[in-house]
Amino acid sequence: MRTILFVLLSLSTASLSITSLSITATAQNVKVEEVGKSPIEAKFFSGGQVRMDLCSSGIELIGTDQPRLRVSYHPERDDVKVRIQVSGERADLQIANCPRNNFRATIEVPKSSALYVRMFAGELKVRDITGDKNVILHFGQLTMDIGKPGDYARVNASVNSGQLDIPPFSVSKGGLFRSFEQSGPGKHRVYAHVGAGQLELR
Repeated sequence: MRTILFVLLSLSTASLSITSLSITATAQNVKVEEVGKSPIEAKFFSGGQVRMDLCSSGIELIGTDQPRLRVSYHPERDDVKVRIQVSGERADLQIANCPRNNFRATIEVPKSSALYVRMFAGELKVRDITGDKNVILHFGQLTMDIGKPGDYARVNASVNSGQLDIPPFSVSKGGLFRSFEQSGPGKHRVYAHVGAGQLELR
């Protein structure tokens, strides 16, 4: 009888240890801050939210199958600052001190990430990312792949001044204060806004 109780207690303790390890591996806390270094990486699992504050430049956001955030840029500059902070299922990413001319950066995130992105000016491209998207570019060109219209519960897109093109919904219009809203059967949401410039959802 004592032997059976000992075995049961051992199994229970092992189970708790495995559970603790699983929670630790999933709910991670990571902070990376680098100046003048490319690329920069931090582990980040699928299904989380990534909030970005991006400098004015040319930036491409790409979804990948890798459980990580990765920032690379060119040309390399000693004063470009990249900061990544991961807390559980949320990550905050910031790129600052970008040079004004010919600077381009690529940011890789897990495909199913939800995006919250703010960028003042430049060219911003988003592709192969299937989660919710909330993206604002004040001046410039925003191009975002959204795939099938049926994948979305709501799409909201607008420009204060410029061109709005959404081929999946057969929308193309330009001028002042152009907008588009659409509800659907899917589960994801898109909010995209450009202050002055061009917005394309394709």
